[in-house]
Amino acid sequence: MPKYVIERELPGAGSLPPATIQAIAQKSCGVLRNLGPQIQWVQSYVTADKIYCIYIAPNEEMVREHARQGGFPANSVAEVERVIDPTTAEN
Repeated sequence: MPKYVIERELPGAGSLPPATIQAIAQKSCGVLRNLGPQIQWVQSYVTADKIYCIYIAPNEEMVREHARQGGFPANSVAEVERVIDPTTAEN
């Protein structure tokens, strides 16, 4: 199943209080439950003004539907073509 990176512009994201982050996560999980098991949230990375999320989904449209239903920005949605890490340098 394809993996996607979603860029969400959210000014001040890095300084949101833990309760707000928890509420965002709870909202996301609720939408995911409604959409069904074919879409999965893997992990998110919070920077100063953006959140980068990793999702597994059958297509980009489902990722965007999650954002729409949750009221989350999805400024960019890109399918992961390949994963590289330090072991990629090895023969």
